[in-house]
Amino acid sequence: MDSRKLARFCLELADEKKAEDPVILDVRKLTTITNYFVIVTGNSEPHLRAIFEGVLEKLEQQHAVRPRAVDGNLGSSWVVLDIDDVIMHIMRAEARQHYDLEGLWGDAQRVRVRLK
Repeated sequence: MDSRKLARFCLELADEKKAEDPVILDVRKLTTITNYFVIVTGNSEPHLRAIFEGVLEKLEQQHAVRPRAVDGNLGSSWVVLDIDDVIMHIMRAEARQHYDLEGLWGDAQRVRVRLK
């Protein structure tokens, strides 16, 4: 699966778990560490867990894809999944506002995605 499709798939999986404020940033022209950032918000620790576990489970079941690395923990309000050329950030609202990844990567193009 190419990285753009993978980013969209991750966003759709998060949406299935009612993730809030979904965003995909195309950072290919800005960095060599990844192609896309997927950023979503969960409103509680159980919600973060549901998003996290839902993404992991369906990636593996449907595409035999596992993250190369996982950083953070659900209690810290921010979990990062390194999935090939996609880095997915699952964050609580206060962490997302504080770290402002969309502002930090403000030169990145937002990928438009229509969710069902």
